[in-house]
Amino acid sequence: MRERTIDREYSAEQPIVAARPLVAARGRGAVSNIQGRYEVNGREGFDDGWEAGIAIEGAPRFKTQVTDEIAKSILSRNASPDIPFKVSLNPYRGCEHGCIYCFARPTHSYLGLSPGLDFETQLFAKVNAAELLRRELAKPGYQPEHIAIGVNTDAYQPCERDKRLTRQVLEVLSECNHPVGMITKSSLIERDIDLLAPMAAKGLACAAITLTTLDSEISRTLEPRAAAPARRLRTIRTLTEAGIPVSVSVAPIIPFVTEPEIERILEAARDAGAVSAHYTVLRLPFEVNPLFQEWLETHFPERAQRVMNRVREMRGGKDYDSDWGKRMSGEGVWADLIRQRFTKTVERMGLGKLSNRFSRLDTSQFRRPLVVPAAAGKASGKGAGQLDLF
Repeated sequence: MRERTIDREYSAEQPIVAARPLVAARGRGAVSNIQGRYEVNGREGFDDGWEAGIAIEGAPRFKTQVTDEIAKSILSRNASPDIPFKVSLNPYRGCEHGCIYCFARPTHSYLGLSPGLDFETQLFAKVNAAELLRRELAKPGYQPEHIAIGVNTDAYQPCERDKRLTRQVLEVLSECNHPVGMITKSSLIERDIDLLAPMAAKGLACAAITLTTLDSEISRTLEPRAAAPARRLRTIRTLTEAGIPVSVSVAPIIPFVTEPEIERILEAARDAGAVSAHYTVLRLPFEVNPLFQEWLETHFPERAQRVMNRVREMRGGKDYDSDWGKRMSGEGVWADLIRQRFTKTVERMGLGKLSNRFSRLDTSQFRRPLVVPAAAGKASGKGAGQLDLF
């Protein structure tokens, strides 16, 4: 099987996918390297006869590669009315957890890479994240707002063990008494309890653990390199015992895949010590749509059409609706049933009493950093920063 290049125009409804047989790669979520919507040329598989009679076993292995990146900015701001925070920080681009439903996958298209397997294997580490944050917090006009860490990609993905960028960012926030909310599905967050617990005691920190399913078999293909469901429950317990308030994010709810577990997930989270809960239904923006449908056909072929029919029923007949107020929860009968089930269970479990914990973090204790690194090009000393051609 070879690939040939063809000229094409991208269609959001029917993106071009290589015609190779879909085979799941061990430890990876996507089953293809679908091209991003900004690519000028498309590729399709074809049989040129050279591999006739040759047995090809399994899918090719994709090794994770982490590239250091010097970022120009570190804080992202949004004005979305359906998101409980305005400022976020992401130390990494791409995510090795490989969650097939990840809404951040399309961002790899901006880099000329695939939102598929490239998103999980071609990672970028913003090695100057803590330095940029320190400079941002030192600006005279800076007004403290709670920062969410791990929104676009998980701040505690495997490469954080070596890079320690999230740890460095937390050290800056701790020094400045700056409120922070951590969002993760990794047990690695336990490493930073020594920073988060004292901040939580001052009303400066909280955490949200994403718990999509309790079924380890489903989790192994849905989010292959994230912590197992049982391990995440233990993380909720560990953080809670350290005095860090933890909410559980039941996200995304996928009809006929994770949807039957709503009540059991909430009960398990409550028993582990979670104090609040929220949810989102499955979102399929841009390239996430064909990637998720490939995953469905590979792992759940017998129910793939049934799942997509329910998704479309919650999206007004479309695969996705990005309108505010609809994109997180959907609309229609099925969306209402999910909302009612979730709301009633949260009330019964007592998980709604401390909702919106994130927005109630204390910003009044903020103090500017004592040490501020010089901006690039403004360092003192001859030869520092921008070179002089003359």
